[in-house]
Amino acid sequence: MKALLFAALLGAAVPLQPVVAEAFDRAQHLPAQPLTITGDRTSHRFQVEVARSQQQQAIGLMFREVIPADHGMIFPLQPPRMASFWMKNTLASLDLLFVRADGTISSISPNATPLSLAPIESIEPVAAVLELKGGEAARRGIKPGDRVNWQGSSLRDRPQAG
Repeated sequence: MKALLFAALLGAAVPLQPVVAEAFDRAQHLPAQPLTITGDRTSHRFQVEVARSQQQQAIGLMFREVIPADHGMIFPLQPPRMASFWMKNTLASLDLLFVRADGTISSISPNATPLSLAPIESIEPVAAVLELKGGEAARRGIKPGDRVNWQGSSLRDRPQAG
């Protein structure tokens, strides 16, 4: 009986592997560009992907198992507005940095729980949201008021249809 149960469980698990592999293949990889966060006496450099279109923003960093410490993704929001994100299909913990139109950080939601459907919201209208590896903002001493600058941080980065 145990052998039959084990065989049934093993057989049930095997078809899941292609489904999981397919999910990981759905991760998007956009061109990266430099981004700098400057504080009182500190400067932190990252390579970030820019999610410009609505489709790119909907996928974000979903299905990524690992986010390198010096990488991330930025979501330009034009016009500035209240932002609400979730961690659906996001496998790695993230810090979400909400960035005002003047480039300063409004607030930080640290260590967002992977796969959570709970909303993560800005406290005021923002012009961008920056996602970094979970815990990276605290590790580097990044805080509200620090300034975010990236190539092309202008109205031409606003989300486009499709």
